[in-house]
Amino acid sequence: MKKALFTPMILAFLVLVILVLIPNKWIEGMIPENRVNQAATELNPFMFQGKYVQQKMLEDNQFLPIYGSSELARLDRFHPANYFKETGADFTPFLVGRGGTESLIHFLNFSEHTDQLKGKKIVFVLSPQWFQPNGTDDSHFAPNYSSLQGYDLAFNKKVNPAVKKMAIKRLLTFSPIKNDPMLSIIFKAEITNDPWTKRGAAIVRPFASAYRDLMEKKDLYYTLAGGSTRNREINPQVDHLSWEQLAAQAEQVGKRKSTNNSFYVSNYQYNKIKKMAPSLKDKKGKASYGKSPEYDDFQLVLNLLKESGAQPLFISVPVNGNWYDYTGFPKNGRTSYYERIKNQIESEGFQIADFSDHEYDPYFMKDTIHIGWKGWVYTDKVIKEFCEGKKISTKLNH
Repeated sequence: MKKALFTPMILAFLVLVILVLIPNKWIEGMIPENRVNQAATELNPFMFQGKYVQQKMLEDNQFLPIYGSSELARLDRFHPANYFKETGADFTPFLVGRGGTESLIHFLNFSEHTDQLKGKKIVFVLSPQWFQPNGTDDSHFAPNYSSLQGYDLAFNKKVNPAVKKMAIKRLLTFSPIKNDPMLSIIFKAEITNDPWTKRGAAIVRPFASAYRDLMEKKDLYYTLAGGSTRNREINPQVDHLSWEQLAAQAEQVGKRKSTNNSFYVSNYQYNKIKKMAPSLKDKKGKASYGKSPEYDDFQLVLNLLKESGAQPLFISVPVNGNWYDYTGFPKNGRTSYYERIKNQIESEGFQIADFSDHEYDPYFMKDTIHIGWKGWVYTDKVIKEFCEGKKISTKLNH
């Protein structure tokens, strides 16, 4: 009886030991060659929170990384994932982000890939709603946080020490960091002169390094197993059209899908908020995106991209002006954000496509906050100009 009970446990333990002892190079050799291409539109959290797939992607000139948050999942025919595929572009958009993926998460991600970012063109989509008065919180940070990326930052000697210390101070305010005894003491040792903290960090550092090695191996196994597939909308109707024709088509699609409200929001999305809409009328009279800790978090991203030698294009997405007016959100609470974020980006010498003058453009947005149909057409245009080394213009007829 005991033998029958313990045999599966012993076998399971032996399998675990074997999996841990298999050299990383062997696992990498078993990963299918098309895995990175498959991951380009999967929006798979395992890929975001790991590093193998992104490292391979950044090393391959075939891919154009597009970083952002939940808007990337709006995979309609005008989305870059479909447009550049159907028009035969010589690059493949690679989507990195999901809901709640804000500046600190992108900073941790970028910090792992400073070598691969040098000279790399990337696109970064900004969302105004990131810039809440209190900044990001645990409910957004925790689901997107990667322990592997956190531990890699702890051992990272390539990030500017001043930038790293600023990031650590901010990261230590979030529960996944505070509640991790090894990582938190290593981080604290970076920003304090207390000898006891530094001694404690020295003791746990070898164990933290071993734990990081296990997480790297786990990332390789996840990559080997593959992820869930998210199909883009495959639609060739976007090919061989001028930008004006494409925008007209986008307007037609948006009009057809937004018939039950006056905010130019898709029927599907409006049905989600229809019952609560009356209770939101004129409730945002004191709101603003002009002041937020997110600006400092975003500055960490800018500092790291500049230091690494990346070549980013930032996309400044507007809000849905009709809906925001309905909720009473002050106009100056939005324009202060548009102006501040533009100045912050341009002061670092980076390019920005500022679409803030499209707040009231019908079907530029798909819902109250997410870019859609016509907005993607404008975005496709500036991405194409950016990749071709041309001066970008936010006007279609330029």
